[in-house]
Amino acid sequence: MIENEKTGYGGTIMRSINEKRLLERLHTLGSVGMDAEGRRTRQAVSDEDRAGRDLVAGWMRDAGLKVVTDRIGNLFGIWETEQNKGEAPMMTGSHIDTVIDAGQYDGCYGVLSGLEVIQTLKESGCETRRPMVVCAFTNEEGVRYAPDLMGSIVFAGGYPLEKALAAVGTDGTILGEELKRIGYAGEAEPGFFKPYAFVELHIEQGPILDAEGIPIGAVENLQGISWQRITIEGVANHAGTTPTNLRVDAGLAAAKVLTFMRERCTRPGGRTVATSGCMRFEPNAVNVIPSKAVFTIDMRNPYEEQLKEDEQALADYLKELEETDKVRITAERMVRFEPVAFDERIVGLVEEAARGRGLSCRRMTSGAGQDAQMMSRICPTAMVFVPSVKGISHSPKEFTAEPDLIAGANVLLDVAAGLAGIK
Repeated sequence: MIENEKTGYGGTIMRSINEKRLLERLHTLGSVGMDAEGRRTRQAVSDEDRAGRDLVAGWMRDAGLKVVTDRIGNLFGIWETEQNKGEAPMMTGSHIDTVIDAGQYDGCYGVLSGLEVIQTLKESGCETRRPMVVCAFTNEEGVRYAPDLMGSIVFAGGYPLEKALAAVGTDGTILGEELKRIGYAGEAEPGFFKPYAFVELHIEQGPILDAEGIPIGAVENLQGISWQRITIEGVANHAGTTPTNLRVDAGLAAAKVLTFMRERCTRPGGRTVATSGCMRFEPNAVNVIPSKAVFTIDMRNPYEEQLKEDEQALADYLKELEETDKVRITAERMVRFEPVAFDERIVGLVEEAARGRGLSCRRMTSGAGQDAQMMSRICPTAMVFVPSVKGISHSPKEFTAEPDLIAGANVLLDVAAGLAGIK
């Protein structure tokens, strides 16, 4: 736990970030990676990602920060003085890589707000008892390379560095080679420092804050995530001549699995959400009964025991389906992360900072995976959410109003100042 440090709120002084600078940087970074059709795509360790990194690293240097890159490509801006050198730093940040055809706020808002917070404190002449660090983690989205959240999990020691560097992308490239190509294969070992605390500011990527008209979310936990790839094998046959009762239809069996999961998720009091985002049939012909269906199931729940129960329920149903539909089913685990409970003290600091700014605040669960969940393995961690209009994210329609962006950055300023220890 972190000791009570209210000195960071500056007593009677209410500091505020440079609103114009933050918003201009968001829009400038948001323009990087736009293609001829106007789609914003900065996949990890691509040429577009390099352009974004160059921009952010330049702003870090302009702010007088020491810029360091580690071997997995995580980009750090470090504010350290002779007085606090050697102390564990207060850390913030997120990521700047995107999905395909992305919005401009996901991840980037947290990185640029973290930079703005440090620059604001530095420019105001503050002295802190601890260094401050802002980080842009590598490959958070996991679109080009697997796993997602790669930079933060490697930094936290939860995934082997060499295995990550050997990851083969969807385009056949190797991550380590691409890091060298774009000039961001750093020399520092991941985990070259252990943070005193980590706080990530992020758009909600969900509809709750926007629907309730609340500007700040104090994120107290993060859902556990279970990804599986399910393969169902049936028998291909003619769509017109094969009687229904003689079919071994892999496509129908796949549909039954999706229906089973939806019904389970809609039980009274249930907290699980489930999605099938990828599906393909073989031979994938309009007039042939599918001989194979391959699809994914993404299950999430903020409580580990409930997530385990749902995983077991799915496994039991697949066995039952093999008997009733005469198909053969295999399930492969792709990703499994346990739910994360964030540090209660920092969550309280977020609530306190919101109140100090006259902002309403509610406690929340993060439905999306975030770098903060990996950082929670090594230090006290929490998150701050601001509203996403209509809950839209991973889309060019992603939008957060400027007053909410500014409010969230100022709450981060207060929390970070408190954790860094203003003298």
